[in-house]
Amino acid sequence: MATLPNLLPSLASSGLDLPPGSLVDATLDGPWHEPLLWYADGPAAPRDWTALRTAGRRLGLLPVLVSGGSRGQWPEEWDLCPDATTYPGDHDADEVLAGYWADDADDEVGSGDGTERSSDPWPGLAPAPAEESGEDPDEAAAGLAGVITADPDSWLGGARMALVPARRSADIPAAIGWSGPVNHENDVARLCAVLRSWEDRYDVRVVVLGFDTMIVSVGRPPTTLAEARALAAEHYAFCPDNIDQSPPYDLDAYAEKHVLDQEVWSFWWD
Repeated sequence: MATLPNLLPSLASSGLDLPPGSLVDATLDGPWHEPLLWYADGPAAPRDWTALRTAGRRLGLLPVLVSGGSRGQWPEEWDLCPDATTYPGDHDADEVLAGYWADDADDEVGSGDGTERSSDPWPGLAPAPAEESGEDPDEAAAGLAGVITADPDSWLGGARMALVPARRSADIPAAIGWSGPVNHENDVARLCAVLRSWEDRYDVRVVVLGFDTMIVSVGRPPTTLAEARALAAEHYAFCPDNIDQSPPYDLDAYAEKHVLDQEVWSFWWD
């Protein structure tokens, strides 16, 4: 699924100054009828994100870093499922999260005072932060990509640049049929509807995708504990493993440590 005409097949004649790389059409069900993404053969440099975003925008191509992770699983091995992916705009973020919350917000999640979460109704979408963003969200994404690619010894060392045919950053996972959250959601477009909402409220951009991991930049993070706690419920519905499988297994503690004033959010699905 792609939200724009796919110009990846004509990438070689597009005039883009690209490093050596590969077009990926491999999916769980065999080769797709067109390439789903292009990615470089070698590690990205700090300035590559900005250069590719500027050059690719006119072709409807957006940048994202791809990580092979500790197992060296690059996009050909990601079990992409574009045939099972719908359109993000067909889903409502509030309804999507409410459904996840009803399914997953059980007594494994503490509230910080020893009570259980299972009886708590879905609180609804958190309001946008009161403070305006001080930085252009695309510049914030480029800054995060620069930090990641500047440190080859980090756990994301060796991340490579990729280009995806997508209209907006939130749609990148759906455009390639990414299956990273498959144990939580089989249609990643539903999660992309949430990413669209986060784009609007928090100036989020998708910066890194791995086999089952996602990192986003946050241009406008919550600046009060009340805002962070409201958003933490969305994070839990979006990716329960962030709390269920990470000490202290507490939503309020997660809000304070991983949401409040945080310009980077990371997600991992088991």
